[in-house]
Amino acid sequence: MDLIHIIVLSLVQGLTEFLPVSSSAHLILVPVLTGWQDQGLAFDVAVHVGTLTAVVYYFRNKLASMFIDWTGSVTGKGMTADARLAWAVLLGTIPAGLAGLFFKDIIQEDLRSPLVIATTTILFGLLLWAADVWGRRKRTEHQITWLDILLIGISQALALIPGTSRSGATMTTGLALGLTRKAAARFSFLLSIPVILLAGSYLSLKLMRSTEQVDWTALVLGTILSAISAYLCIHYFLKLLDKMGMLPFVVYRLVLGIMLFLLFI
Repeated sequence: MDLIHIIVLSLVQGLTEFLPVSSSAHLILVPVLTGWQDQGLAFDVAVHVGTLTAVVYYFRNKLASMFIDWTGSVTGKGMTADARLAWAVLLGTIPAGLAGLFFKDIIQEDLRSPLVIATTTILFGLLLWAADVWGRRKRTEHQITWLDILLIGISQALALIPGTSRSGATMTTGLALGLTRKAAARFSFLLSIPVILLAGSYLSLKLMRSTEQVDWTALVLGTILSAISAYLCIHYFLKLLDKMGMLPFVVYRLVLGIMLFLLFI
């Protein structure tokens, strides 16, 4: 891979994984729109490792507390707020895991077209706007209910459709259910950890079975760049979210979706 390809694709993955704009759509569209050769399975694994590293490092203290309290809940020491949050992340991952297991072939073969991406980009952009405008925004992620977990988990499963955006779908559902913007974003980011881990593991297994040549320089650089950009994205997104709201991302999704329709119809 050329250096410019590595830089662009790494930054795209790092920035879009956690913003409500769909990383999978952008990684599909960049080669389509630029005429570049597909980046390959090994590079996809590398940038997933980078984004996973970023979110785990950013929430390292919270994750440590959640793990300790979750262990305590399993061994009969009671259910604390962080233990409940850990259970929420684990249970909220199940719908996406099942959807990926049973529908991955349909998604990969039939739903990766620019027109599908254009449709979901616009549709879920409008849903994000509605949830942000009309959501009550009064509860934190520690006040999440079991019904909330189920609905957010289902929305994460739907986000396997390219263009939907995993973070966008889970934030939209969280906002619609009354979470504050930051609470919806934080829970979405925590919920991404097992999903990215599962996706990375699946891609790694495919890579082990393939005969694809590995460009280790590209992989190392891609991992580093995607990790740095993802970390900065999480930090500034949470810092600026209450000031800017979701409108900039809604507008971006609408513009992108309309452009794709104009280009590919």
